[in-house]
Amino acid sequence: MTGSILFSPLALRGVTFRNRIMASPMWQYSGRNFFPTDWHFMHLGRMAAGGVALVMQEGTAVERRGCGSVADLGIWDDRFVAPLRRITDFIRSLGAVPGIQLLHCGRRAKMELPWGGRKALRIAPENVEDFDQWDVVGPSAVAQSEEYHTPRALSLAEIGAVVEAWGSAAERSLRAGYDVVEIHAAHGYLIHEFLSPAANRRNDRYGGSRENRCRLLIEIVEAVRARWPADKPLLVRLSIEDEAGWTIDDSVALVRALHQAGVDAIDCTARGIAGSPLLAKNAGDYGYQVDLAERVRAETGVPTIAVGLIVHADQAQAILRNGQADMVAIGRELLYNPNWPLDAAQKLGADPGFALAPLQHGFYLERRARSFVGKPSTYQVGIDPKP
Repeated sequence: MTGSILFSPLALRGVTFRNRIMASPMWQYSGRNFFPTDWHFMHLGRMAAGGVALVMQEGTAVERRGCGSVADLGIWDDRFVAPLRRITDFIRSLGAVPGIQLLHCGRRAKMELPWGGRKALRIAPENVEDFDQWDVVGPSAVAQSEEYHTPRALSLAEIGAVVEAWGSAAERSLRAGYDVVEIHAAHGYLIHEFLSPAANRRNDRYGGSRENRCRLLIEIVEAVRARWPADKPLLVRLSIEDEAGWTIDDSVALVRALHQAGVDAIDCTARGIAGSPLLAKNAGDYGYQVDLAERVRAETGVPTIAVGLIVHADQAQAILRNGQADMVAIGRELLYNPNWPLDAAQKLGADPGFALAPLQHGFYLERRARSFVGKPSTYQVGIDPKP
């Protein structure tokens, strides 16, 4: 790989990424009894084969009650380790780094699938035997909206158990073969709910002041870092600003504390405390969240990952060249074209021999490229010789 910062390596602790492209965690709603299926193997494997450096698995629940839907993935039990190991081994064999996003959905749990309307699940689906015990919890008894369940406020003892669940999940993630853990603290899920003054109405040491509202996340980071090897990176996905009282200044202060606690990079997104972040203002603009990653990086010195409608190779290259972020996360564009990194490397002249591709693909792609040498750049339909 030559001549492109997008395709230059990046090292975080003892892990080196082959380029600066992360496959953003994307829920597939394809779990079976909260275990991964062949769909996850295909979905994550094809992005690794397409040339990304870091394949981040979708949000994976640290507690059963933290599942957003009946089709989520879980890691709250040792039984999940071996099936997940099959996926991480395959990702690594393709030259990519396997990562896992750990989360608890909090008050956004027990919901219909997206194509079912994203509303509270009221009737038990087939084969869900613990439906009545599926406890929806949050910092306070404040629902996100009328379409969501009203959560039960967690007790202090339960908060301690939730922190421990994250630590145990990190330990299982290591045994399952992941090299990167990302803590999901964004998009209106449990940690973001504690951060938000709109969702967190507590008057104990986890509520009120910004320091108190940040306490849960700091404790989770400390619990994960204690179980996660010192040579492996720990990331946090953070809504840098939201629509209900959390500001960029709040995030800058929090990121400094997170870095002190052992976080290596911030995955910079936004909003979600009151609804879908994809429906936010300016969500249709190219790179609409890049400025958030830029400011956090500039004011804290902590590496950042930019995400949000990053579509073109030269766009991603410019983000990194201009110092706005250290890595770019590609999501929906990878669904459209899982070979986006291979294509971007060609457009930037960084990989003329298709070294980024697996040998089984690269051999033929290089021969395909040579077959076009000397050919016109546009195809012209021939004239039918018949009268």
